[in-house]
Amino acid sequence: MTVTKMSWRPSYRGSKFRNVYGKVANREHCFDGVPITKNVHDNHFCAVNSKFLAVVTESAGGGSFIVLPVSQSGRLDSHFPKVCGHQGNVLDIKWNPFFENIIASCSEDTSVRIWEIPEGGLRLNMTEAVLELYGHSRRVGLIEWHPTSSGILLSAGYDYKILIWNLEIGEPVKMIDCHTDVILSMSFNTDGSLLATSCKDRKLRVIEPRSGVVLQSSTFLCSVTTKREASFCLCIHQQASCKNHRVNRVVFLGNMKRLLTTGVSRWNTRQIALWDQEDLSLPIVEEDIDGLSGLLFPFYDADTHMLYLAGKGDGNIRYFEITTEKPYLQYLMEFRSPAPQKGLGVMPKHGLDVAACEVYRFYKLITLKGYIEPVSMIVPRRSDTYQEDIYPMTAGTEPALSASEWLSGINRDPVLMSLKDGYHRPNQLVFKAPVKEKKSVVVNGIDLLENVPPRTENELLRMFFRQQDELRRLKEELTSKDVRIRQLELELNNLKNVSPNNV
Repeated sequence: MTVTKMSWRPSYRGSKFRNVYGKVANREHCFDGVPITKNVHDNHFCAVNSKFLAVVTESAGGGSFIVLPVSQSGRLDSHFPKVCGHQGNVLDIKWNPFFENIIASCSEDTSVRIWEIPEGGLRLNMTEAVLELYGHSRRVGLIEWHPTSSGILLSAGYDYKILIWNLEIGEPVKMIDCHTDVILSMSFNTDGSLLATSCKDRKLRVIEPRSGVVLQSSTFLCSVTTKREASFCLCIHQQASCKNHRVNRVVFLGNMKRLLTTGVSRWNTRQIALWDQEDLSLPIVEEDIDGLSGLLFPFYDADTHMLYLAGKGDGNIRYFEITTEKPYLQYLMEFRSPAPQKGLGVMPKHGLDVAACEVYRFYKLITLKGYIEPVSMIVPRRSDTYQEDIYPMTAGTEPALSASEWLSGINRDPVLMSLKDGYHRPNQLVFKAPVKEKKSVVVNGIDLLENVPPRTENELLRMFFRQQDELRRLKEELTSKDVRIRQLELELNNLKNVSPNNV
């Protein structure tokens, strides 16, 4: 397969999205005074849905994040309540796509927690989660909800494992352990039957998540029988490795059977690559972006086939149109801003302003100012009527199948909805957390919670302090029982002394 090199300079061709522009919200619609986290972990630290905006915050003595109603813009009160149940820094947060009051978080304390936010937002600090999920032996850096099932959540830890959680029972049902280093990103395809991952071992993988089988990998495997063949294969492997970039982030491109990755070339330039999901031997297209060092985050809109690229520490957002035919990637335009972004949250489709022809909306975190700035991507149209060509049927808020159905092997496409009349239909589904008893967590015959050794100094200190607290609690309990035993002995002696007198 020949790798195509293309320039991202604009070329003129017929596209209804060639004039898309970014519009920054007015100051009264922005969020000010937000203590955005200064954590250097490569994540967005922000999650948005049509009701709430959640942002990981800077805090001492554990991890926390705030949840703001989207309509409640303006300056934030310094004593605004937080979700603060984690014992370590929060590394990722994601809203459930089907229950808009349910959010998942993961942390350095090795736990994944599910929270239920009350209607209207928080009025007091929230410390009790509806579910606490323990199974990783090291910190958890990534979480991902299943796109069509209501009760499936994936978590990726620094123990190089991905756990699939069935929230209907509150237990892990599968452990994917094919990675040899830290997992950098995860992405489901449209119906959730495939999972793509990028890893620090520089490999791109396509996995069947229910079985854990790696269907495709960007590794070059050569079967040789002679020294001459080995030399030839080594040469081909080196040439191919030079063309392949070092993958950082991966995203499925809807139903196009394509993957897009962002990464770094051998010349340390930021680069994107387009792949066939059924053949990861070589990318279809490689595109050099620039020479900056910040991580590139890809965002793909399956309805408009537009790709947005936002760099960590950059102020700009580039956008492309992706097609199934050459040139595959068509550069459209670039939104520019002087304020650098730490992360970006994306509003779901049913939360967009259809009347303004808004096709995408980012919530941009500006750490230096403690500021969150909505940026809308708008298709300029003169007519005020509903534009059906830019708003096709899109994935709605109803799950296509339950967790048990998906685990049994059933695949279904998302339940679609129209945005023509706006989104006003309330979701009648209710999230029910299972009642859990503390017990061992066994996956693939391995007890994930039994004798987990600390692997870092922080984990060792955390385990030491936890054991000190446990010893203190046991000593207090032993003292109280000693006091109770003395009381009972005195009562028994009194009874013995009283009984002869009665006789």
